[in-house]
Amino acid sequence: MNLDHVFVCGHPALDFAATLRARRSTRFEMFVTPERLNAWYLKSGLVDAITPADGQDVREAQALRESLYRLITNRRLGEEFDREALAVVNGAARKVPVTPQLTVAGRHNEATPGQALATVARQAVELLSGADAPLLKECGNPECTRIYIDRSRGMRRQWCGMESCGNKIKAAAYRARKRTAAPA
Repeated sequence: MNLDHVFVCGHPALDFAATLRARRSTRFEMFVTPERLNAWYLKSGLVDAITPADGQDVREAQALRESLYRLITNRRLGEEFDREALAVVNGAARKVPVTPQLTVAGRHNEATPGQALATVARQAVELLSGADAPLLKECGNPECTRIYIDRSRGMRRQWCGMESCGNKIKAAAYRARKRTAAPA
């Protein structure tokens, strides 16, 4: 599976929750090392520079991610929030977040992994309590478990992203139609 971090969900907290991929089948972990965690924080644009993470930072990020996924799923399905997951997310959101600084070159966000994690938790609180919460959908690819914000006209979007899932599903459907239409 591709080791690149992908940002197709429409919100940083959703992209963070999607770092454990294919939850129903192969379960592919993106945060396998502290370096991979830091790479996510940098590629997401959450920070411009980050102090090195360690194993404890990875475990905390994974715990927050799983709690976020539980709450996002609860919201999407119209269920009551899981109390344990709420405690994890709210606990992380109470910590010191990334603090932007103004430099002669412009805005600069330098943080610790803990500050970056607190920022993700705060973004999740805003998402799950905000106007975009009713727009949450799960990708239509049975192998994908990403949840995204569907802002399409008529809420007809089916996949987390065309490049990641949509093209695969459309190509498979095309091949199936061609096989069915082939002369016997």
